[in-house]
Amino acid sequence: MRPFEYTRAQSTETATRDAAGGAMFIAGGTNLLDLMKLEVMAPAELVDINRLELDRIEETEDGGLRIGALVTNSDLANDTRVRRDWPVLSRALLAGASGQLRNKATTGGNLLQRTRCLYFYDRAMACNKREPGSGCSAREGFNRILAILGTSEHCIATHPSDMAVAMRALDAVVETVKDDGSTRRLNLDDLYLLPGDRPDRETVLEPGELITAVVLPAPVAGRQTYRKVRDRASYAFALVSVAGVVAMEDGRITRADLAFGGVAPKPWRDPQVEALLVGQTPSEALFEKAADQLLAEAEGFGANDFKLPLTRRTLVSVLTELTQEART
Repeated sequence: MRPFEYTRAQSTETATRDAAGGAMFIAGGTNLLDLMKLEVMAPAELVDINRLELDRIEETEDGGLRIGALVTNSDLANDTRVRRDWPVLSRALLAGASGQLRNKATTGGNLLQRTRCLYFYDRAMACNKREPGSGCSAREGFNRILAILGTSEHCIATHPSDMAVAMRALDAVVETVKDDGSTRRLNLDDLYLLPGDRPDRETVLEPGELITAVVLPAPVAGRQTYRKVRDRASYAFALVSVAGVVAMEDGRITRADLAFGGVAPKPWRDPQVEALLVGQTPSEALFEKAADQLLAEAEGFGANDFKLPLTRRTLVSVLTELTQEART
C-alpha cells in the first residue's frame, strides 16, 4: 500500500473542502481499503467522515424515511420501520456480504462501491475503468459475472450493490452537499452514469461532493421481495437480482416497480416493462412478454450469455410470486 495522509473531519464543511482538493472520503472502508491494498486506487489523502452526525434514521413529514449516509447496513436492515414498510430493502441488505461487513459498511459507501470485474482488480490487464484508454480485457475475456444491459464498447462491468437495487425500486432520492455548501437531491437513477466512452466516471458527483443521506418516499401498498441468484448461498455477488414492488386490485396489476442487479453498470430499471404490466391480469404469457421487453437490447459476451435466460426466468418467477395470491 502506498503512503497517504489521513485526517478526521469534524464537519461536512471541512470534509468537502479537503475532498475538493483531491482527498477521498472514507467511512467503513470495506471496499476502498481492499482497492488501496491492490493499488487499484491510490489516494494521496483520506478524509475520515465517521465523526460526522450522519448516522441517524429519521421519519420524514410525508411518512418516508431519511437514512443518514453513515448508517451501517446492519442497522438499516434491522430497523423496525424498514422491516415493516420497506422489506425489499431489508432483504437486499441481508443478502449482501457477511454480518461482519454489514456491521462496518455504510449506506453512502454501499452506493459508491466499485465493480467486482476481475480485470478492474488486476493491474496487469487493460481496463478503461481503472486506466482510461487502455482497453477492456473483459469483452473478450472471462466475463461471466459482467453486464448484458447498458454496456458500451469500452466497458461491460456491473454495479455490485444489492442495497442500491432495492432503493432503485423504491424511488429513493440521494441528498448531497458540495464544498461550497450548496446541496442537491438526485434520483438514484440520476446518480449513476452508464460507461459510454468514459467508464472511469461512474457517478455525477463532483470533487468534494458528499452523500449525506438517502430518502425513501412513503411506503406504498403491495407485496415486496428481493430475489438474488448467485453462485453460492452467501458471500457472493449477484449474477442476477430483482427487487420488486407489485400491487394488485380486482385481479389486475396496479403497480409494478422493478429494479435489476447483476446485469448492468448501475441498478437497472425499465419503465416500459412496468408500463406493460400495469392494468393487466397476471399470467405467464404476460410475464414472458415483460421479459422480452427487458431483454430486447441485452447482449451477452460469451461467458455471460447464460444471464439472458437466467434474467428471464428470475423475472418470471418474481412476478409469479408477487401476484400469486391473485392467481390462486
